[in-house]
Amino acid sequence: MGSSSEHHSHAHGEHEHHASDVGYATPQAAIEQAARETIGYVSALYVGTDLDARDMLTVVDLDPDSETYCEIIDRIEMPVQGDELHHFGWNACSSSCHVEGAQRRYLVVPGNRSSRIHIVDTDDRENPELVKVIEPEEVFEHDLSAPHTVHCIPDEKIMISMLGNADGDLPGGFLLLDSDFEVEGRWDTPGDIEMNYDFWYQPRRNVMVSSEWAAPATYQPGFDLEDVEAGKYGQKLHFWNWEDRTVEQTIDLGEEGMVPLEVRFLHSPDSDHAYVGAALSSNMFHLYKEDGEWQASKVIDVEPREHEDWDMPVPGLITDVVISMDDQYLFFSNWLHGEVRMYDISDRTNPRLVDTVSVGGLFSDRQEVNGRTINAGPQMLQLSLDGERLYFTTSLYSTWDNQFFPAEGEEGSVMLKVDVDPRKGTMRLDEDFLVDFGELPDGPARAHEIRWPEGDCTSDIWM
Repeated sequence: MGSSSEHHSHAHGEHEHHASDVGYATPQAAIEQAARETIGYVSALYVGTDLDARDMLTVVDLDPDSETYCEIIDRIEMPVQGDELHHFGWNACSSSCHVEGAQRRYLVVPGNRSSRIHIVDTDDRENPELVKVIEPEEVFEHDLSAPHTVHCIPDEKIMISMLGNADGDLPGGFLLLDSDFEVEGRWDTPGDIEMNYDFWYQPRRNVMVSSEWAAPATYQPGFDLEDVEAGKYGQKLHFWNWEDRTVEQTIDLGEEGMVPLEVRFLHSPDSDHAYVGAALSSNMFHLYKEDGEWQASKVIDVEPREHEDWDMPVPGLITDVVISMDDQYLFFSNWLHGEVRMYDISDRTNPRLVDTVSVGGLFSDRQEVNGRTINAGPQMLQLSLDGERLYFTTSLYSTWDNQFFPAEGEEGSVMLKVDVDPRKGTMRLDEDFLVDFGELPDGPARAHEIRWPEGDCTSDIWM
């Protein structure tokens, strides 16, 4: 079950895999010790297009000294059509530094529509291979479906947020895999929560926060404003006792916190500060603990904008959030507006906007990069460990793409890069960097999640 075609041999010698390579002792060590990313793993989807093709995991060359820089140098086709590969993650990260022989080696790549979970071995970084598939029936046995966020948790186990029950309705929950990628069972008790989406745990604070999207039956066909009015989209955050696996507190964010998606704790393992972006309300909330209770305070408000083709003001639609490894900067994407924002969060309660990059989307003046039309807004983000390069792709979810940016399904996505100066707090679009997912052999594909072999700013957690 190896990867298909396109094997290249320009080995990056300094990135050879070592058995002890699971992560870094501290976030600061990640900044100082990590080599520059030279490989990116990016999901590429054909769901929702007219093409008779299967979703893929691609290998993108990010080494500026390489002859194949900005090219897709390998790709792994999934065995079955229709997965909607979404977010994926590592089998082990810095939370397993204490486990002897642990390796950050396998990518856990779920299909959100199919509930199929793929295990990809990246021991040969440029030519990874699919080594195992967990079939949907094994997932449905635990009355779960629609896998979303993958986090490596301590002791080499893997936890996946599941957005629905076996029928694609509510409630969702959490699935556990063991270190051999066998389904161990549920992490939670069925019915603890109704809606689910993203999660982040902070072991030293004995807390996990989970957010809400909607039931798969609601969001998978596409976005309908009537579903929002009917209360079918989430607006709550759940604060769990990490050791006891129980919900200790739930905060309803109300109308200003509609559809809270990505949750990010600061990287410092001692921190009890986190941020969550409410997509539909386009607000950013700061989460913190005060007198033993968790609080959620709105700290950023993205104003909706008037558009001639819309009969309502267009929300920014905050779809992804990333925090720099040194906990100084927060970046997020406004997918509909076509914008990436950078905030200084050294004052946790008062984020300060320091720069924006505008490209694609419904409002940007820059709808072209390197001669290529950018047919959607910045969406999935990934930041280099040193905080100096921010990469992004443009696909959100196939049915939503088709509604808001239909050209993307016909022309495919792009991956772009912004150069960040953390000392000055500035961003600049790299006009020479463009990975075109419209030029794949099977036809144009949508690009989504991005991961680095050495770990990244959205997967590493410290014990």
